[in-house]
Amino acid sequence: MNIIAVTSCPSGVAHTYMAAEAIEKACKKAGHNIKVETQGSIGIENKLLKDDVRKADYVVLTKDVNISGEDRFVGKVIVRIGVSEAIKKAAAIVAKLEQHYASIKK
Repeated sequence: MNIIAVTSCPSGVAHTYMAAEAIEKACKKAGHNIKVETQGSIGIENKLLKDDVRKADYVVLTKDVNISGEDRFVGKVIVRIGVSEAIKKAAAIVAKLEQHYASIKK
C-alpha cells in the first residue's frame, strides 16, 4: 500500500513529530510505502508532493488541529486519528488499513 500522512498537534512540537515517527515506523515494519508531512511550530516539513498524493491509497490525518491544505486530498480515502492514537496505536491503525485494502481488492 501507499500511505501518506499529515501530523500536527495543538502546540506543534513534540507530539507532531512523535506521531509522524510512529506512523512511519509502523508502515515500514508492515512493508508499506509511507511519506509523512509534519505541520509543527516551525512550519511544514517534508511537504507532500502532488505525485505522493496521486499514488496514495490512504491519507492519514491527525484531527487535533486543522490540517493546512486538506483540499489536496479530495477524492482520496481519508482516515482521521488523534495524535495520541497515532503515537500509541500506529500498528493497529496500519492493520485496519490493511484489512480495508484487502476487502476492496477482492
